[in-house]
Amino acid sequence: MSYVTFTNMSHLIAPSILAADFSNLQSEVEMINSSQADWIHIDVMDGVFVPNISFGLPVIKSFKKHAKKPLDVHLMIVEPDKYIKAFKDVGADILTVHYEACDHLHRSIQAIKENDMKAGVAINPHTSVQLLKDVIKEIDLVCLMSVNPGFGGQTFIENTYFKTRELKDLISSFNSNCKIEIDGGVNLDNAGPLIKAGADILVAGNTVFAAEDPTDTISKLKAINLDVVA
Repeated sequence: MSYVTFTNMSHLIAPSILAADFSNLQSEVEMINSSQADWIHIDVMDGVFVPNISFGLPVIKSFKKHAKKPLDVHLMIVEPDKYIKAFKDVGADILTVHYEACDHLHRSIQAIKENDMKAGVAINPHTSVQLLKDVIKEIDLVCLMSVNPGFGGQTFIENTYFKTRELKDLISSFNSNCKIEIDGGVNLDNAGPLIKAGADILVAGNTVFAAEDPTDTISKLKAINLDVVA
């Protein structure tokens, strides 16, 4: 069974390995291990669903050898159902599929859970959160894309604040335990307002790995106090 738990949690920080130094990935994973980060976020891209290619199964298997934090695997691929068990086998703890890539979303969610992983559904910036109302009680998290998926370093889409609040209301109306993850353009300026809007998990890529002191940046993201957020 997955050892990931969402009970009584404060906001979580999931550094995105896509922004790391690919020539030194073991050290980057070890930096996350020693930091206050909660998860390691891994974007899997196939060059079809999104216009980029990133990590495959062997690379994730190597991450797992060194990781001491749960692997939060985000599939930006077509036909994700074909690979659910394979990602479990290489060490995924949380597996997120895209609403836009799943013809039979409920079946995909069931398959993820049957493989003892937490189940997430990601939606692109143009996709309405209301489309998730039929599965909101079945999933563990919704990943709101706050940039167009495919590349790191993009500018945060401001409508994400509204979308986060709307999703929070949807979750509450169905009495769901689903958590909200924000992925794309998260930084020290917008992290607080996102948490205030209802975000539970922040994925941070360039903000962490381009920082002079990534560990300190993670600590600052983790230590955000909503009492001082305007």
